[in-house]
Amino acid sequence: MNSVVKKHLRWPCRSCPSADLHPRLARTIASPSPVRSRLVACLAAIAFLASGCGTRPASRFKSPRADLLLEAHTRAFCQVQNGRAWFKKNTEGGQADFWKSAEMMEMELDAFERTGQARQLALFEELFQGFIADHGADWSANTYNDDIMWMVIACARGYLLTGHAAYREAARRNFDACSARAWSGDLGGGLWWRTDNQSKNACVNGPAAIAAALLARACHEPAYRVQAKNLFLWERATLFDPATGQVYDHIRRDGGKRSTALTYNQGTFVGAANLLGYTNEALLAATYTMNHLCHDGLLPASAETGDAAGFNGICARWIARFTYERHASPALASWLQKNADDAWQARRPTDNLSWCRWPEPTPAGPRDAWSCSSAVVLLQVVVK
Repeated sequence: MNSVVKKHLRWPCRSCPSADLHPRLARTIASPSPVRSRLVACLAAIAFLASGCGTRPASRFKSPRADLLLEAHTRAFCQVQNGRAWFKKNTEGGQADFWKSAEMMEMELDAFERTGQARQLALFEELFQGFIADHGADWSANTYNDDIMWMVIACARGYLLTGHAAYREAARRNFDACSARAWSGDLGGGLWWRTDNQSKNACVNGPAAIAAALLARACHEPAYRVQAKNLFLWERATLFDPATGQVYDHIRRDGGKRSTALTYNQGTFVGAANLLGYTNEALLAATYTMNHLCHDGLLPASAETGDAAGFNGICARWIARFTYERHASPALASWLQKNADDAWQARRPTDNLSWCRWPEPTPAGPRDAWSCSSAVVLLQVVVK
């Protein structure tokens, strides 16, 4: 690496004391210049390749299959204009909503962690600018607390891979505001799902625990790790069955529980447990997912147009990270690979889109961006 760049840039990893940019570069990145996103991505990639910071070593691997599905999804659903980008709702148009956009932005980070290629970070920056253009810098108008936490995770991950302070500040500001309005001592603690305060759900508390753990690294503030641990321990005590590994969906204000287990809730519980070092709980929840939520080893198919269409990508992201980081279980690795292989085989030959109902072949006709994201994520995070 050029010695000047080496001297003036410090990039985030678990051992890095800071992630600050040299002031001149920071001013350039903060400007509205058309080269902004390319500069962010190229500088991040230089440091990433030189130091290995920002990702686990096992995640960097070549996969022509993963490249092909990602390129197909980008070609079908991603629109870029004047430095801003958006995901279409489906192949016919429209625009993806708040939380689905956040999760598909994470998909771009999954791809960067696998490849180290600057173009994913350039696209992430354009998607971030498009998101801010649509939803503003303050996301409190969204009454769903889980929606906010998904985007906090995306921004915190983006910061840890780039050192771009705008991502960190967006994550910090919105996490603080959301957790302040959502936390209460009712039901022993935890976050309300929505601002009507009627239930406390796994879909907000698991992601919030992940978000807080990532912010602890990004901001070097131990208080965020304390929050992450408190959120995780509440979820473990209230919505987790230690005898089986099942994560319940929610507990209502009156104390009633919905015991349905969903793959994304299992995945974020595993993700939080892994980040905080609760590996026994992570293994139990991952194994439950594999053994009890799957049919013939395959993650459950869902309707293509609903929220559940992308649940399996979230599940795979966090269980794969745990499996490879902790060398957790050969059985889990084989199970993940089976799903990745079947998602690949289910793609349609006309455009290489693969929907959420593998191993069924992806049919002709309009396809949904969110539905097609799970297969893309699987192939980015499952080491072939």
